[in-house]
Amino acid sequence: MSERKLSSTNFYNQSFLEEKCALNELLYLLSKRWMTEVLFSIEEGNSRFNSLREDLEHISDHILADRLKYLEQHELVNKSCIPGNPPRTEYTLTTKGEELSEILGGLCDFAESKMQF
Repeated sequence: MSERKLSSTNFYNQSFLEEKCALNELLYLLSKRWMTEVLFSIEEGNSRFNSLREDLEHISDHILADRLKYLEQHELVNKSCIPGNPPRTEYTLTTKGEELSEILGGLCDFAESKMQF
């Protein structure tokens, strides 16, 4: 779980749902703004922070860094530090991240073809 006020009703309700089914925790994670777009952008080959920021032109640096941190913590993204002058950081999907991205791509296809929003 993430930074929620531990004494709140929302925290208890979310904790209950997450204990009932791991899908609830995954949906909570993915519901964070920009989370799926960052995942898809990495899948498309944007492996550097600046290329991600350019691809997702309206995302702030703070939010992008936060989303990358969450994806790394949940083992959906690998962060590689490449020595040099200057040193570089690259992000790639893990096997788990690739599997999730494929599933989410199917959900996107379903939403576009079957849902009327």
